[in-house]
Amino acid sequence: MPDMDRPNFLIVMTDHQRWDTTVPEHPCITPNLTKLAAEGVSFTHTYCPMAHCSPARATFFSGLYPTRTGVWNNVSNDYAIGRGPHEHVKMFSEDLREAGYDLAYAGKWHVSALGTQTPKRYGWRELTKYGQTIQDGHQKWEQIRRTADDPGNADAKIQMPGFQPHDLYGVAENGDKGDRRSMDLAMAELPKLADGGKPWALYLGWNGPHAPYKVPQRYLDMYDVADVELPKSYFDDMADKPDYYGKLRRATFDQLGEERTKDAIRHFWAYCTMLDEMFGEVMAALEQTGQADNTVVLYCADHGDYVGEHGLFHKQVPSFLGGYRVPAIARWPKGVRHPGRRVEEFVSLADFAPTYLELGGVQPERYHTGRSLVPFLRDETPPDWRQEICMQCEGTEQHFTQRQVLTKTHKYVFNGFGRDELYDMTRDPDEIHNQIDNPEHDEAKRDLVGRMWQFAYLEQDRLGQTQYIMVNTAPWGPKEGFRDGKGDGLGHAVRIGEENDPEAVRRYNETARRRVG
Repeated sequence: MPDMDRPNFLIVMTDHQRWDTTVPEHPCITPNLTKLAAEGVSFTHTYCPMAHCSPARATFFSGLYPTRTGVWNNVSNDYAIGRGPHEHVKMFSEDLREAGYDLAYAGKWHVSALGTQTPKRYGWRELTKYGQTIQDGHQKWEQIRRTADDPGNADAKIQMPGFQPHDLYGVAENGDKGDRRSMDLAMAELPKLADGGKPWALYLGWNGPHAPYKVPQRYLDMYDVADVELPKSYFDDMADKPDYYGKLRRATFDQLGEERTKDAIRHFWAYCTMLDEMFGEVMAALEQTGQADNTVVLYCADHGDYVGEHGLFHKQVPSFLGGYRVPAIARWPKGVRHPGRRVEEFVSLADFAPTYLELGGVQPERYHTGRSLVPFLRDETPPDWRQEICMQCEGTEQHFTQRQVLTKTHKYVFNGFGRDELYDMTRDPDEIHNQIDNPEHDEAKRDLVGRMWQFAYLEQDRLGQTQYIMVNTAPWGPKEGFRDGKGDGLGHAVRIGEENDPEAVRRYNETARRRVG
């Protein structure tokens, strides 16, 4: 494809941002994102594979789920299952670089802790400096020992005996966590990219609105805490959930109470408003290059934040969709048909890598978990598009095996560490009432378990490979995915090491696009 026909790519990814803070009907004030959506396409049902930074980001860049990238944890500490992506994992940026794109990277990376796996390893020019980020566990222990009698910040919102106090939110005139510096680097690079004579890609990674939600007072003044409503699920006592969920809430966030929970929500919204204002500056800089019409702009996040749902904040092991559903808005004046649309089909962060490759004129002969979203840009819906979205989790510092399957009517969660979950999403979209033991939902439960195992097969998830009786706690085992010929159309799942085998990829692509189940 000639360079003049290939679009440029501008990617802005935030950290911890809920999808609903980017839609105009939400109380959060984001006029620049409203404008972006009016001029582009909003993928309103986009999900990360795991509500954790490194696994989600590895999936975004590679188009692969954690079972294939090997990234399950935030990889900077000794608890990590792996330090970074498997060496054979290739990212879309490498293909674009080989195809003649100029790529520049600023801001948060957080895909690998290894100094050998920074953005440069994957084809980017680094505007920000990166290095090895593995934490020293001994040093951390010594710090704890030395400060044992120091009570820490007495004004912190959450106090836990024997732990460091947690300052969930507050006011800070310089509260952007270095994001403005990253933005300045990216904006300074835009005219250089535009004048370079090559198609280009610019990635800007922001740390906000990650907790603590600390922002300048002027953004807080845009919201009245009296107008903030608690989420419907806030009063869920979680008695029907895994014990860990309630334990986590009681030990930490119950200290806030209703009013401070509302105040924390207000701070989160204010943070999103600050980021929206910064995004407007980036878009203005893009317009000044004269290349906005043929630049695909994506605003997205790695994962969400509960922001008071079920009385929780942050994300990770509790399975609630506030941590998994992310914003994804794309604008491309030259290529988007009928702008202002909302796409309600299930989209994964894994879909963006194959999307960039198709738009960049690259046809890789390797496997992707995701699929290209280019048809949706043309206002076309593939007839065989997925009817469910699956998620994978191996926990955080405390490892918890968890798998999820979500359809438009139900959500099933396999919790290897506790009680499973089943929600009727048509009657209970806030995931308050666990129906796992309700026989009225047995048919839906069995269907979802089967889909979980089919996806596990396609992704070569080790969860279904073991037959050891002491870990076989799902209500139906992996055979459920294939009984009565249900899995006959799945064909061959590409194994690790076969990603560069064109025949293996062809067999996979012929079958994996079919509706699982």
